[in-house]
Amino acid sequence: MRIATYNVNGINGRLPVLLRWLYEYEPDIVCLQELKAPQENFPEAAIAGAGYCSIWHGQSRWNGVAILSKIGEIHETRRGLPGDPNDEQSRYIEAAVNGILVGGLYLPNGNPRPGPKFDFKLRWFERLHGHLAGLVSLDAPVVIAGDFNVMPTDADVYAPERWRDDALFAPEVRAAYGELLAQGWTDALRHFHPHETIYTFWKYWRGAFERDAGLRIDHILLNAAAARRLVSAEVDRPVRGWEKTSDHAPVAIELCESASEPKPRRKKGGP
Repeated sequence: MRIATYNVNGINGRLPVLLRWLYEYEPDIVCLQELKAPQENFPEAAIAGAGYCSIWHGQSRWNGVAILSKIGEIHETRRGLPGDPNDEQSRYIEAAVNGILVGGLYLPNGNPRPGPKFDFKLRWFERLHGHLAGLVSLDAPVVIAGDFNVMPTDADVYAPERWRDDALFAPEVRAAYGELLAQGWTDALRHFHPHETIYTFWKYWRGAFERDAGLRIDHILLNAAAARRLVSAEVDRPVRGWEKTSDHAPVAIELCESASEPKPRRKKGGP
C-alpha cells in the first residue's frame, strides 16, 4: 500500500500535474494540501476519472486539504482540529481507509515572526499535540501526513544559517515537532534516510531546484502499528521538475499488508 502526501499549490491550476502523478506513481491513498479552492470548486469528477474517490475541506484562495483513495471507501472521522471553535481555516482532515486511520494536515506557515501569525502557528501546534496524543497508541495503523511547515533539524534545510529567524525554523517550532516524535511517532523519511540530504520543497526562483537548495517540510508520521509495516519512504523528486509543477514534491511511503511480511509492489513512475 502506497500512501503519499502532496502540497499541490493550487489544485485546479495544477490539475494536469496531479493527474499525471496519480497515473505514473499510482499511490493508493493521498493527502493533498493547499488546494486554494472553495468547497464547490474541488475537481471531484476529474479525480474520480483517475480512479480515486475523495473527501476535501476547501477554502477560497488559501489553505484546503483533501484525502484521495483508490483502494476503498473513505470514512471521514474529523474535519478540523479540536480546541478552537473560532478556527475556520481548512487545515486538517482525517478518515479511515482500508483499515488505516489517515490524517492530512497543512500546518500554518507562521511568518512573519514574531507576530500574530506565529502565535497562531504555535497554538495550532499545541492543538495538534493534544489530538495526536489520543491517536498514537491506537492498535490500528495511523498515518499523519502533510505540509508541516517545519524543518526539524539543520540537516533539513539548505544553508540553515539563512533561516534562523524564519518561522519554519524557529526553535519553538522545531521543539514542537520534536515533542510529536516524543509521543511515539516515527518520521518515515528519517527512519529510512537518517543522514541523507533530502528535501521536499524548492522555491521557484534562482534555480533552487537545479541547485538542490531545498527544505524538508513535508512529513509523514507513523504510530507504532503503522511503523511495523513500513517498507520504504521516498520523495518523488522528479515530479518537482515537471512543467507547471508545484514547488513541493510528493512524499510517499510503502506499507506491507502485515507486520511480518513486507511485500512492496513496483510502481510505474519513480526516480
